[in-house]
Amino acid sequence: MLREISVVEQRYHAVLAVLEDGLSVVDAAAKAGVSRQTLHGWIARYAAGGLEELAERSHRPHSCPHQMDAAVEVALVDLRRLHPGWGPDRLRYRLARDGVHPVPSRAAIGRALRRLGLVEPARRRQRKRAYRRWERGRPMELWQLDVMGGVLLDDGRELKALTGLDDHSRLCVSAGLVERATSRPVCAGFAQALRTYGVPTQVLTDNGKVFTGRHAARPMEVLFDRICRENGIEHLLTAVRSPTTTGKIERFHGTLRRECLAGRSFATVGQAQQAIDAWVVEYNTDRPHQALGRCTPAERFHTASPDPGPALDLEALSQRRYGDDWVTRRVASNGIVCVAWQQVSVGKHRRGELVDVHVTDRVLEFWSGPDLLRTVVRESKGDVRKKRASKPTPT
Repeated sequence: MLREISVVEQRYHAVLAVLEDGLSVVDAAAKAGVSRQTLHGWIARYAAGGLEELAERSHRPHSCPHQMDAAVEVALVDLRRLHPGWGPDRLRYRLARDGVHPVPSRAAIGRALRRLGLVEPARRRQRKRAYRRWERGRPMELWQLDVMGGVLLDDGRELKALTGLDDHSRLCVSAGLVERATSRPVCAGFAQALRTYGVPTQVLTDNGKVFTGRHAARPMEVLFDRICRENGIEHLLTAVRSPTTTGKIERFHGTLRRECLAGRSFATVGQAQQAIDAWVVEYNTDRPHQALGRCTPAERFHTASPDPGPALDLEALSQRRYGDDWVTRRVASNGIVCVAWQQVSVGKHRRGELVDVHVTDRVLEFWSGPDLLRTVVRESKGDVRKKRASKPTPT
């Protein structure tokens, strides 16, 4: 009857074959089915501690140089549970700021989170080597603006927010809430951003009616376009059905919803604005941005000193040049402006320019910015037709 012997017995017989029977290590190792190095190890262990040393040992190393310190791991777990949406970069930044030492690496934090079950393994897409992030070279060269929804009140109403980012630094220049995303409140938020940060060279928006009237059935200049024109800002529009053109502001919307608005509703508009303002301060000044080399948007923005913003009077601007008695016309190539059935010349040197026309019951006033170009008496539709009919027909 065959008897199964233990591992310790097998090793003991191999050691005795060398020490007592006089077999060579090579022959004894071949008989036991192991290498001669392994048998040499068994002999050394037997000589050091006897039969007990031939028992199976754990293969775990005595030390692990990259193992995270227990106190650091506790601080990491507490921080992660307090902020479930934070990734390894943000957690590492906050641990360093809180004085945790030694600060673990990004990879170590990722391994710890997966081992503790605090994050699901994610498959990351490999970025192409030829990939290059598009951005402007300096602050205040371009702002991206958009209107975002999804800010909920307890009574079921939904607020909108005019959001704006500086393209170079990702600094949030606007996050003002409005109950309705109409022209006046949106332009008020834009004017406030101009007063706070200065006038950018360009502004990029989508083709919403609040931003432009170029694609309307009858093209017109809306208040937002007027503010851009009077402050020398070039207004750029995205291509139709191309939201990726304003990808930075869309990505900002996702971060704002996830970190500030997810699962929350507010009692009043003021309470919602206060919560968003507090988050924007943290985003601008205390939140490392991976696309900026893990510095904050404020640090990158203040590398250049923008000019102070203009003293915009939105109320006076909208009333003076944005009422029912004001229209905007583009000067033709021959210097003629057509308004109220009349053709008035303002000069060929102004061809292609936009002029504002104040249409009253008695006169027509033609303005270019703050300059009054000319004033003509307004004629009735019948008088204009009579004049045209009385003109001799060219032969």
